[in-house]
Amino acid sequence: MEVFVFQVFLYSVLLLVIARLLGGIEVTNYGQALLAAFVLSVLNVLIRPILIILTAPILLLTLGLFLWVINAWLLMLTSKVVDGFKVRDFTTALLAALLLSIFTLGWSVLVG
Repeated sequence: MEVFVFQVFLYSVLLLVIARLLGGIEVTNYGQALLAAFVLSVLNVLIRPILIILTAPILLLTLGLFLWVINAWLLMLTSKVVDGFKVRDFTTALLAALLLSIFTLGWSVLVG
């Protein structure tokens, strides 16, 4: 449970940073970033494994790069659910998913 809470907190900070870096993402305040991070984390736990199983052949053909497309789709879905979190288009969501992956990878390397 503590890991999930920390992940939500980390995602909320990263969403705010990514919104500053990319022009196509809008987060109204930190509370909305926290809510968006919570929804994104829940979607990652519930829907992402199903999408991975359904798209397994594509994942194998792309050597796992299709995971960024799945993550971008989940970001788009999160923007539909959370009012104060908006993603302009799929390209922006794909770039945000890439940055989110890089930042979380960097964090996991630093922390261990």
